[in-house]
Amino acid sequence: MSRTAIVTGASRGIGHAVALALAAEGFDIAAIALNDAGRLRALEAEVEALGRRCASFDLDIGDIDAHSGVLAAIDERFGGIDCLVNNAGVSVLNRGDLLDVNAQSYDRCFDINTRGTFFLTQAVARSMTTRAPAAEGARSIVFVTSSNAVVASVERGEYCMSKSASSMAARLFALRLASHGIGVFEVQPGLILTEMTAPSKGKYDALIAEGMTATPRWGQPEDVARVIRTMAAGLLPYTVAQEVRVDGGLMIQRF
Repeated sequence: MSRTAIVTGASRGIGHAVALALAAEGFDIAAIALNDAGRLRALEAEVEALGRRCASFDLDIGDIDAHSGVLAAIDERFGGIDCLVNNAGVSVLNRGDLLDVNAQSYDRCFDINTRGTFFLTQAVARSMTTRAPAAEGARSIVFVTSSNAVVASVERGEYCMSKSASSMAARLFALRLASHGIGVFEVQPGLILTEMTAPSKGKYDALIAEGMTATPRWGQPEDVARVIRTMAAGLLPYTVAQEVRVDGGLMIQRF
């Protein structure tokens, strides 16, 4: 019996790397992204080259009314869901003074990073709890949050708050679903080189060179994907509601 993983934000960056890592682990992939059909088609070909099935779906995670239709299509194509990776996310529209944050940027962060992610997880969790797992038995939900779920950045306040709320959602779902044998985890990426972080590359290149991270390099999407693959494979059955920092030591207190 095959296993199926949903990966949101799958067309690029961390999500793309996660989709390929889970395909290599033996999962069929339901890839979700918004307005990125070309990259999703390319991902389908990459997954199929690994011997797994892949179907892509265009979805704005913030549009919770659209969730049910996409989940029904995934169910029709693959059957039950064994893994959900909540990777889709957005940053602020403009970095700047906390006193100047506008409702548009605030709502955008919360609609996608928090509200949409919560209700997608709720729908998937309901499905998981009413179905038997695949033969391999492991079922999991992973929240990809951020170092900013913990560490404040006043130039991106609305992003930090949305990721902090998502971090709490991971703990809550972990407690609710542990008795069903569903592992829920949080991954907190640090400085990962993606299209989202590319505009700040020069700034952080210098900070990394000055020792901002213990490991003196940018993280890569594959660094995050390896951790999520371990979680999805069911190798952490007695680990509940734990966050894993993939940040090269960024968050370690030093003096």
